[in-house]
Amino acid sequence: MSLTHEERKTLVTYRVQRAHEVWAETKKIIEDELWYAAANRMYYSCYHMTTALLISHGYSASTHAGVIRMLGMNFVLTGEISQELNKFYVKLFELRQKGDYDDYISIGSADILPLVDTAEEYMRTLEGIIKRKQKDLQQ
Repeated sequence: MSLTHEERKTLVTYRVQRAHEVWAETKKIIEDELWYAAANRMYYSCYHMTTALLISHGYSASTHAGVIRMLGMNFVLTGEISQELNKFYVKLFELRQKGDYDDYISIGSADILPLVDTAEEYMRTLEGIIKRKQKDLQQ
């Protein structure tokens, strides 16, 4: 993906905003106890923030698995993102996949509620890295 600095900045801003919008949806879905939808929306809120992070640093991926690989190679291996948060993101991806595509899987409150705090930590951590990158680019 070859973007100008301004195009990249605009896209990153959009993805961060989208991550927050989807997270707001997720919280309402959790209140309504719609667990499959919660797994899906929780994953996508983190996915939007992850793609914003990648784009902010000039990286791109064309698949969800590619996003996971790029995150690992460029942020986890460098120690900028912890192994625990990376494992969380992979777990969330797998849960969303199972909920969307597998038969006879059950997703309930016990699967979703323990993930809420970590999802918020994940989004805060990535957004912090994005903001530092944007600040560096302005100097």
